Amino acid sequence: MNLNKVFLIGRLTNNPQPKTLPSGTQVCSFGLATGRFFTDKAGQKKQETEFHNMVLFGRLAEIASQYLTKGSLVFIEGRLRTRNWQDQSGNQRYRTEVIAERLQLGPKPAGKSIPSEPIPQEKEIPQKEEIPIIEEEEINPKDIPF
Repeated sequence: MNLNKVFLIGRLTNNPQPKTLPSGTQVCSFGLATGRFFTDKAGQKKQETEFHNMVLFGRLAEIASQYLTKGSLVFIEGRLRTRNWQDQSGNQRYRTEVIAERLQLGPKPAGKSIPSEPIPQEKEIPQKEEIPIIEEEEINPKDIPF
């Protein structure tokens, strides 16, 4: 049995970089930082930060480029992929990336708004409608079947 699954919650280290592939598929990449707190053998509290390369395709790429910015908190579920290539100097290069399969946006930062429907002008607001109040009838406990 094989499993290649990654779950990360972290903050973007840079703004998403959207691109379009020749096939027309949207792709977006960004860095993600995750932190871990622990106590060393001497009893000192320490923090360790890991940096991850994220790649999103299709609709996830569009959503990320529209709503995420540097510092945004995000939850990503995906899989690991390591690419290799030869650079201009002839050196073999490697890059491990997380290919996102699911994305959940964190809370929006204070002072920023997510694009939404335009606010209607006063003329367009419908008049309040009277909502009738329906009172419950008294229920006799003997009428409740058990």
